[in-house]
Amino acid sequence: MKKFLVLVVILFIILPLTWVCLNEFEGEKPQISLKPPSLYLNKSYEMSVTFSDKGTGLRHIEVSLTQNGRDKVLLNKKYAFKGYENFFMGSGVFKASFKIPVESWKYGMTDGQAVFKISAYDYSWRGWDSGNRAYKEIKVIIDTKSPEIDVLTKRNNITRGGAGLVIYRLFEDGLKSGVLVGKNFFPGYSGMFADKKVFACFFALSYEQGPGTKIVIEAEDPAGNISKKGFYHYIKDRKFKHDVINISDSFLARKMPDFDLGSKEASFASAKNPLLKKFLYINRILRVKNVKEILEPILKTEHRILWKGVFKRLPGSANKAGFADHRVYKYHGRDIDHEVHLGVDLASTANAPVPAANSGRVISIAKVGIFGNTVVIDHGFGLSTTYSHLSQFLVKKGEMVKKGEIIGRTGSTGLAGGDHLHFGVGINTIFVNPVEWWDKKWIQNNILSKINKVKAELADREARK
Repeated sequence: MKKFLVLVVILFIILPLTWVCLNEFEGEKPQISLKPPSLYLNKSYEMSVTFSDKGTGLRHIEVSLTQNGRDKVLLNKKYAFKGYENFFMGSGVFKASFKIPVESWKYGMTDGQAVFKISAYDYSWRGWDSGNRAYKEIKVIIDTKSPEIDVLTKRNNITRGGAGLVIYRLFEDGLKSGVLVGKNFFPGYSGMFADKKVFACFFALSYEQGPGTKIVIEAEDPAGNISKKGFYHYIKDRKFKHDVINISDSFLARKMPDFDLGSKEASFASAKNPLLKKFLYINRILRVKNVKEILEPILKTEHRILWKGVFKRLPGSANKAGFADHRVYKYHGRDIDHEVHLGVDLASTANAPVPAANSGRVISIAKVGIFGNTVVIDHGFGLSTTYSHLSQFLVKKGEMVKKGEIIGRTGSTGLAGGDHLHFGVGINTIFVNPVEWWDKKWIQNNILSKINKVKAELADREARK
């Protein structure tokens, strides 16, 4: 009988009390998981926060924003005690997520530093039944004002497929800025002038963009506030030549083996005309990839002008194809493809020496698909020149070259049908018409005169201080 009573006490009193003590005196704090979109608060700020507790469940959670003694409670939620539901003593709420809009300007707060305070309590009996507490503070900066932009160049004439330059001033640090042309963004850079708040941006219209294209300066601060500023510009339209390229069986037999497309090769073998199918893949799909590959290195451009004066063209050469020529490819008299030529083809003698069009830094030397052996030179501020189909490289990546210095020799690498130089000019990631950069008058009127005028105005302003 005595043993039975001891067993009853153990089973019905001691074990339950032990279970209750172990469960209800648990010491693990709740977890707070935050996903702030930024440490800068703008007018569209929304914070995501998740609270969780594996033990007795959530009791009380709170989120507040504090600035200079002013407190604004953004979330304050208490979870009711639910007794012994599900064999646990507590709230039964073990996870809760919230998206909290933060409208600091409505709370009487001003731009500047502030602090998020986040706390969570559970239903543990620890702390004299106040529960385990988790607490986090996050310092943030309230910034609700959009950046200010002052345009310093007043006259901007640009042609479809051509380039332009705009100079502007910003009034705060840490901004991402540039020119938005349709959906194409061209970064602006400081460094052209002594005043680091003055930015210069070379921008371009692609061959597809003509009159009516929206062009604005855009600036974004770390808080995500965006300003857009229009400026006077006149867009001149231009028509491009149409050309026919006849693809022969001998051309396919000669050029297609030069392209090793790896696993794609098997997909051409079953075609009625494997070489033609491979050509169409190269001309359509690989072309797009190759254009991106050539222009991508210029994203790490020098923030200074490396060139001077008019750009040099291949000496003694004749134009064999122009910029933005709209090409129809024919095979046995049948239209098989349509593409656009994004440079100028220049031909002189075979293996002719190729001079650098202007001074700059060699940023790429590579074999690039349809373009073959290609050199890319950075001239600063996102302006580049490309030299393709070369038979030989005579410079190294990273090397500074002077205008007229020989960088390679013409050839027929890539998809070239014969020995020539494919010459291209890029503004950021858009190819533009090289003819403008061979024109001394165009450079003077559209580039140098703007730079000199702004330099004079800044010097005059500095002298009057």
